[in-house]
Parts: sequence; structure tokens; C-alpha cells
Amino acid sequence: MPKTSSILKRTLFAALLSASVPAQAADPLPGQMAPAFTLKSLNDRNLSLHEHRGQVVMLNFWATWCGPCRQEMPALNALYEKYRDAGFVLFGINVDADPDNAARMASRLKVTYPVLIDRDKKASMLYQVKAMPMTIIIDRDGKIRHVQKGYHAGYEDKYREQVRGLLTE
Repeated sequence: MPKTSSILKRTLFAALLSASVPAQAADPLPGQMAPAFTLKSLNDRNLSLHEHRGQVVMLNFWATWCGPCRQEMPALNALYEKYRDAGFVLFGINVDADPDNAARMASRLKVTYPVLIDRDKKASMLYQVKAMPMTIIIDRDGKIRHVQKGYHAGYEDKYREQVRGLLTE
């Protein structure tokens, strides 16, 4: 009986979770228009996604407690440094409750791309972030073209090819 009770509890929990997510809240899919948002950056500027229409935009949702996030940030920074003058924008969107933690980590990792703070998780909900890190690449027309949940060494090679491809379109 205890095993059945545990399975029943997990099933009920999963049902409650899915019932609490609005019906329209599906995973972002390539081809969909990227939902608009405005977030405050670490340097206290408001940055809006719509201001970057006409550029290739990468959104990287991350948290300070996420080991793979810390591992990929230097590679993302190198990608940003290489392609930013060609029309590429990268926003690191931190989901921590304390922006000071995000600032310390970004400084320690020498991140030069804008880090935005999503303390209330509004942007995270718009993009249905369910894994850390989660990376979304948006084309010049504002459409989601690539979605990657999680990170493993070597993903940066795939990102580079995707970004280069979109920059040449």
C-alpha cells in the first residue's frame, strides 16, 4: 500500500501543477512570435525585447544555483563578443530572488552581455521556463527559431551555427 500511496500522491501533484498552468501556456515553439517583455538590467536600465527587432536575439534564462548555467556563461560571452557587432544581442535573464547574487556571479565570470533581472518570473512564465538554463534564439523578425533546455559542453558550437545562420538571412 505505501508504494501505491506514493504513486497516487505524485499523480495528484502532477495534475495540480498542470491545472495551475493556463491552457495557452505551451512551450515556446520555433515559428511562434517571441512574447514581449521589459526587464531591468543589472545597471538599472529597463531593456525591452521589442527594441531589438531587426537583430538576432538570444535569451538565456539562468540562476546562480545552476551549475550548468555557470559552465555555459563564458562560452555565451565569447559568442556575444564575436557577433555583437554583426547584429547579435544576448540577454542573460536571471531568475534569482536576489539580484546581488546575479551581479556577483556575472562579475566573477566576466560577463559582458546584458544581465536582466526576472525576480517576479514574468518573463520566465511567458517563455514557460521549466529547466535551467533555457536558451531561446529569436530571428530578426521576432520569431522564435531555436529552443534549448539545459546545457552540455558543446552546445555552444550549435548556438554559433544557429546564430551565424540567422545573421546571414
